[in-house]
Amino acid sequence: MDTGLRVVSKEKDSITLEMVRYDNTILRPIVEELLKDEQVEESKYYIKHPVIDNPAIYVKVKTGKPQAAVKRAIKKLSKIYENMSADLTKEKKKLEDKR
Repeated sequence: MDTGLRVVSKEKDSITLEMVRYDNTILRPIVEELLKDEQVEESKYYIKHPVIDNPAIYVKVKTGKPQAAVKRAIKKLSKIYENMSADLTKEKKKLEDKR
């Protein structure tokens, strides 16, 4: 099963993206990161029906393009998770060296 994003609606200052075959747990960090962005006015995610619908994310910006805000948030989260992975690898190596 392929995952992906589908644009549900797009205006000059807002966008709604359907997260195809994504678990909704990935959306909360994205929304939280978006809300830290000074250019973002509103961000939320929702699921119309938990069994038959894919989750969606809505973003409205004060300035700039909404899709650019989403990209920035995802890039920031990607960097955070990369750093966490590197830290975990270092800690694992330390534990293995103690043996």
